[in-house]
Amino acid sequence: MRGPDLFLSRVGLFSKPGVLPWCARKPCRCSQPLWAPACVRNATYVRAKKYLRGQRCYRKPSHLGQLDGYWQERLADVMTPLWRLSYEEQLKVKFEAQKNTLQRLESSLQAFHGHHGTAAAPQWEELSGLLHPIIPSPVINGYRNKSTFSVNRGPDGNPKTVGYYLGTWQDGSIVCVQPSHLKNVPEKHHGVAQCYEAFLRQSPLDPLLFHEGGHWRELTVRTNSQGHAMAIVTFHPQELSQEELCVQKEAIKEFFSRGPGAVCGLTSLYFQECTMPHCGHQQAPYQLLFGEPHIFEDLLGLNIRICPDSFFQVNTAGAELLYRTVGKLSGVNSNTFLLDVCCGTGAIGLSLARQASQVLGIEWVEQAVEDARWTTTAFNGITNCEFHAGRAEKILPRLLRSKDGGQFIVDPKVVRAIRNCRAIRTIVFVSCKPQGESTRNIMELCCPPNPSRKLLGEPFVLRQAIPVDLFPHTPHCELVLLFTR
Repeated sequence: MRGPDLFLSRVGLFSKPGVLPWCARKPCRCSQPLWAPACVRNATYVRAKKYLRGQRCYRKPSHLGQLDGYWQERLADVMTPLWRLSYEEQLKVKFEAQKNTLQRLESSLQAFHGHHGTAAAPQWEELSGLLHPIIPSPVINGYRNKSTFSVNRGPDGNPKTVGYYLGTWQDGSIVCVQPSHLKNVPEKHHGVAQCYEAFLRQSPLDPLLFHEGGHWRELTVRTNSQGHAMAIVTFHPQELSQEELCVQKEAIKEFFSRGPGAVCGLTSLYFQECTMPHCGHQQAPYQLLFGEPHIFEDLLGLNIRICPDSFFQVNTAGAELLYRTVGKLSGVNSNTFLLDVCCGTGAIGLSLARQASQVLGIEWVEQAVEDARWTTTAFNGITNCEFHAGRAEKILPRLLRSKDGGQFIVDPKVVRAIRNCRAIRTIVFVSCKPQGESTRNIMELCCPPNPSRKLLGEPFVLRQAIPVDLFPHTPHCELVLLFTR
């Protein structure tokens, strides 16, 4: 393979925890603010900050008929803290958050230079001035194509309630609230959740309550723009025999295929026997009870195949804007070797493959890699893409070669491997949570050479920052950062 003229490294922050130091593909459920108080004290920001910090006072209604609204309001304030604001006001809040993030990054870099006795580099001054206006989401309500619902005791004490949690495990205040009024969850998902709850309430088996045994667990619903729906039911087998397990699988299959749940119109139903808090396909294989094994989504002219375990952005229309932004910033051309780290189903790399010389994707979820490979050749006729399954920190050092002499990069850390590979001149860093570990990763990319930390290559410089909103009604926003050297 000839030496690449340009590399694009996409750092995706929706990756599974532990894949990379900066990766976390957990659903955006955080109710805490993602930023410190900003300098701008406009009414919109102060109002939103109040909800984000949980300062809203709740008073239980005296009339029983109003209890549902009470719990729905509390759930909305936790799951979608900005739901009370107009979308224009939400974008103002998010812009100030992104601006504050860059200001904190600037302060961290200046402090680093000061601690090491070097003058602050001019290129790190006024990082917030590099921030572009937020690109708004094309869809504001019901945009999620994936929802995961829990099972636990509802406000009325019924343990077979399907919804989202309020409260904490520490103080024993967990309540499961039906999400029928959340603005970001589509009606299709609500309908499947309600049917699952109806099934549980007729089942002789109990749901899995922590420290109390039980069997029925989470429900995940995935949908596409054509209205197809995949449901995945997670089940703890406890001491059940295989014959008893078959009875339960047949019961839920019957309910959703020919019983009351048939109204959901599921195109596929999966069953997963999981004994751990979280299981992937490798730990607990997904068992197809009926229907098609995959759903498909049209994205930027591609037909993307999606399995139960595959990562795909939860806002499809917003993802198209995000990927176009990545392509525009990266400047991909026929001389580009494009490296897609934590690639999921490979959508970013595949969307840019026709402009690039070669695309190399790395993803630890094996099913997602299978989807990416199928998308590459079976339907879209793309021949210059290669996808590898495994942890990036193990695979990437073996794949990256320096342009001079063709020696392998041997550093075990991904960020260090990228930093020390002289052939990589451009990085597009995509993050929905650019603080904490992400800030440390950015520091390692941009700080002066540090032999003691094995950071030997020329530092990167931040050139542009473009926020793209994929999560209306929540404080989250994708931030696309362009680094060059």
